[in-house]
Amino acid sequence: MSAWEELPVVGTLADLTRLVERHRGLYVRWSRGPQADLGATSSTDDLTGVAMPGLSANPLDVEDWWQDRPVGLWVARRLHDYSHLPREKGPGVRAWVLQGRETGRGPDNEPLVVDARPLCRLEPQVIEEARDEVARQENDWGPLRRGGGR
Repeated sequence: MSAWEELPVVGTLADLTRLVERHRGLYVRWSRGPQADLGATSSTDDLTGVAMPGLSANPLDVEDWWQDRPVGLWVARRLHDYSHLPREKGPGVRAWVLQGRETGRGPDNEPLVVDARPLCRLEPQVIEEARDEVARQENDWGPLRRGGGR
């Protein structure tokens, strides 16, 4: 059994929201999984090829300014923001949740995390639920995507 298959599975946005409500210092990482990442100590900046001092991840902690708004919407937005990565990064890229220690920031101001401890993997249904939740909001909001450039 692979390290990916051994991770507990989170199958709903509600389950992930409860996890975020119970724990601080969680991050979502979009990659080919912990088995591919934990042997490495860094991510690579796609533009320059420079090795960064940690794994690129996105924080799930709710910010104080969010106040008493629904945690589920916060989590949905955090997932939706980077939901384009599996399409852009190729086959096998999936979302998983980890705890770790921030060591710096990447070029998109994302945390770079070391001492990563995988907690769970997210079923594709969780991402779909996040997209649906974001789509129900009054204002349009799309995932963070870069334009075609050159």
